[in-house]
Amino acid sequence: MTAPSATHSWDTPDPRQLMFYTLVLVAFVAASSVPTPLYPLYQHQWHFSTAMLTLVFATYLFTLLLTLLVTGALSDHLGRRPIVLGGLILEVVAMACFWGAQGLDTLLLARALQGIATGLVTSALGAAIIESDHLRGPVLASAGPLFGTGLGALGSSILADTAPYPLRLVFIVMIGLFAWQIAGLRHRREYVVPRPGALRSMRPRAHVPVEVRATFLRVIPANIASWTLGGFSLSLGPHLVQVITGNDSAMLGGLVIFLLTATGSLSVWRLRGLPTDRILRVASTLLPTGMVIVLASVYLHATWLLLAGITVAGVGFGTGFMGSMRAVMPLAPPEDRSSLMAAFYVASYLSASLPALIAGVAIQYVGFEPVVYVYGSCVVMLSLMVLINVLRGPDVVLTR
Repeated sequence: MTAPSATHSWDTPDPRQLMFYTLVLVAFVAASSVPTPLYPLYQHQWHFSTAMLTLVFATYLFTLLLTLLVTGALSDHLGRRPIVLGGLILEVVAMACFWGAQGLDTLLLARALQGIATGLVTSALGAAIIESDHLRGPVLASAGPLFGTGLGALGSSILADTAPYPLRLVFIVMIGLFAWQIAGLRHRREYVVPRPGALRSMRPRAHVPVEVRATFLRVIPANIASWTLGGFSLSLGPHLVQVITGNDSAMLGGLVIFLLTATGSLSVWRLRGLPTDRILRVASTLLPTGMVIVLASVYLHATWLLLAGITVAGVGFGTGFMGSMRAVMPLAPPEDRSSLMAAFYVASYLSASLPALIAGVAIQYVGFEPVVYVYGSCVVMLSLMVLINVLRGPDVVLTR
């Protein structure tokens, strides 16, 4: 094993290390979306409400957020490999809980464990990827999670429709994948020299520095709109497909999530060289356009419109996240960037979980389609707020 170094030894790219940690990150986010196409099957088998379904999804995000706030800096003290190893072991336990689930309580436990595991490794994997290649690493760390989310949902839905044991087989596959990654982790180099202060680093810190607040408030609606749409798709997306198509195929539900996240990932990759204000303009134009097309598909019950709208919205989904982050992060002093990143993720995960949870409860009282119209209209208005700010002039957002 190569001895750890306190110097910037990652100035020499390590393609194998980069690929391994990117695959681990993709596997974690893929696992997070694997249960989504199975939600209708769980509901049918265990007869729980749509509100409880969204609670299952929100449980994952709440535990992820809390864990990330507490352990985000832990790998800077203990090293990347120990933290990633702990997360992989927890993820295997979560997959085993999904595999053996017999009711809603086990499903909630599995989602909570999965959120803890993902929150534990999020910052460690991001740092390990960038340390492996400081040029390609940031792009892969941004695009990989979006692609992995779509891949997990699509793969799970295909297995659910075409293979035996639809509520079991995909989790066996994921356990095998994570076991392989645990074995491969011992061959990875460690760049971090262990140092004291681990317990002190677990104090939650999240704030927006004064220098960044004006820009943060102007561009954060783009990020909120993106994550609000993402949260709805990952919790109620399969139900939306059933309402529009009248088809209970898990594969169609997985395809919608794949189109949204894969298009978002591709847009991050293709548009990464554009100035930040242009990226935000793309996001705040295409996200509401795609959302309007989706709402039209609900009204007309047209599958092709749903797929077209999700694809268009996917570009806005990816660029909204990338553009809002690029607008605020360079403005923060170096000593405040980790706290700003924590605040950014707090806004992101709450945007993905709370609106979806509220929608799940509202559906019980007013029905699915009215909730979709209100939800989609909120996404449109948030996006247009950013478009207005961007059109006001370059002083509103960071330009590059």
